[in-house]
Amino acid sequence: MTDLQQPGFSRCNNATLRRTARRLGRFYDEALAPSGLKGTQFGLLFQISVSGEPAMGAIAEALIMDLSALGHTLKPLVRDGYVETFPDKDDRRVKRVRLTPVGQAKLDEAIKLWSVAQQQFEARIGTEQAAKLRATLDGVAALDLEMPAAAPSR
Repeated sequence: MTDLQQPGFSRCNNATLRRTARRLGRFYDEALAPSGLKGTQFGLLFQISVSGEPAMGAIAEALIMDLSALGHTLKPLVRDGYVETFPDKDDRRVKRVRLTPVGQAKLDEAIKLWSVAQQQFEARIGTEQAAKLRATLDGVAALDLEMPAAAPSR
């Protein structure tokens, strides 16, 4: 059997990354389940926490999300009282987000669960390898991978 015929093998970076992201996503979702949060919600609460009262556009940019996906992810967090949105004091067209006290408590609860998962992951892959993985993925996320405009066909 050649490498190309092995189950799960793909030379496609996107397919491999998505498969890996699904595996890790499930792992962290299961770890965070007692808090009632999904990994995406945890990441969003954490980003808001470290950013103070960020504009929605800044959050979307930091997480490489479009605004509609961010709004979709924020809805249950607003509904559950973990975050609140409010207009920017200088430009009312800009919507800002902040954690509520209930949201900070939920984040604190989830960080404890996340820490256990993080330690388990790093115990399996190695602390140094995990750091290299994050650095590599951060490097990929920072790449300008815009496709050039196609030349008009003649």
